[in-house]
Amino acid sequence: MADAALRLQNLFEQLLGNPLPVCIRAWDGSQAGPPGAPTLVVRNRRALRRLLFKPGELGLARAWVAGDLDVDGDLYIALGLVAGLVWERGEDARGLAEALRDPEVRAAVRGLVRLAGPPLPPAPPPEEVRRTRGHLHTKRTDRRAISHHYDVGNDFYELVLGPSMVYSCAYWQAPEAEGGTLEDAQRDKLELVSRKLALTPGQRLLDIGCGWGSMAVHAAREHGVSVVGVTLSQEQAAYARKRVADEGLTDKVEIRVQDYRDVADGPYDAISSIGMAEHVGAERYLAYAGDLFRLLKPGGRLLNHQIARRPRRDESAYSVDEFIDAYVFPDGELAPLGTTVAQLERAGFEVRDVESIREHYALTLRRWVANLESGWDAATRLAGPGRARVWLLYMAASALSFERNRIGVNQVLAVKTPESGDSGLPLRTRTWN
Repeated sequence: MADAALRLQNLFEQLLGNPLPVCIRAWDGSQAGPPGAPTLVVRNRRALRRLLFKPGELGLARAWVAGDLDVDGDLYIALGLVAGLVWERGEDARGLAEALRDPEVRAAVRGLVRLAGPPLPPAPPPEEVRRTRGHLHTKRTDRRAISHHYDVGNDFYELVLGPSMVYSCAYWQAPEAEGGTLEDAQRDKLELVSRKLALTPGQRLLDIGCGWGSMAVHAAREHGVSVVGVTLSQEQAAYARKRVADEGLTDKVEIRVQDYRDVADGPYDAISSIGMAEHVGAERYLAYAGDLFRLLKPGGRLLNHQIARRPRRDESAYSVDEFIDAYVFPDGELAPLGTTVAQLERAGFEVRDVESIREHYALTLRRWVANLESGWDAATRLAGPGRARVWLLYMAASALSFERNRIGVNQVLAVKTPESGDSGLPLRTRTWN
């Protein structure tokens, strides 16, 4: 009798305490759930074993990356419906422990164990980071983490990011439906950063986490500054150097494979750190801010563009997202905006402007998802189906998180204000808008 989908639906509803808002289609051809809703496709029993041996987000992620789970229908709607249930219930572990006190739920789980088949834990997908012992955010571990995320293949990133090759939040004048394009929005973001830093010919700019060289090229070409860009990714550096050469800017731009902690040729007039500080880690953040402060000349400016999470009532309860940590940004950490500002001030900076562009990142991510989906066959050929599935889930879920104010992104302009108190900023700082 084909009834796996109905049995799964009953279990999930018992665990969640709510009707399941999506359909389930199981490997035996059975289907259950509200008609017209997106469908969660459970392709095999192995998906259940992944959930049983690693309940919660990581088990679901492993099943998704391996192709044991899929979604038939609008991925955003499916993710939104499921995520809404999780957020309403609270922390997964506490909710699961509470549910398992119910004898009916325990009986349903025993039935799920029987349905899942032989009790052997499936190996994690090869895309998952293999953890080693040791301290986080050493130069060696940071280099390995950056390589995992960025050394996926420049062709893959070209497909996802488009011609701009900017892997951070764009700055939209209007959504694409109203005539805006991703390339225009990324150019406008680079120009916004340049104006906030007040770049002028002859200055020196340090671009930390320079990616594929977009900011370095823009600043040198459009504002006449000399740029040093540093990255830990060999593939990014090779791509960036070729761009610099193709633009005829080798006399203006130097791209280094170098840890920011090893930069010793200051002072610089300005520093841009765009989408890099999320990799620093809470324990090292004050030291990171101090390193940047020392590298600036008096009166120099820092533009720190960084994703932030919402603060918790109990900050000690914060833990890194399991899926992101295992598959996307190993060892990455998000901090509340207030924490970031406080650390910059402790390092000696005067924070002069904070601009939230949260909605802009949702628009950016949706465009990246559209690029990935439209080029899916090429993406799976370039990076492998598992890696492509990682990026699809990560970017679609992140877009929803930005839209629903689960996370945000902010540009913080800070100055190494000299003892005279002359910050060098105009009385009305938003003149760059």
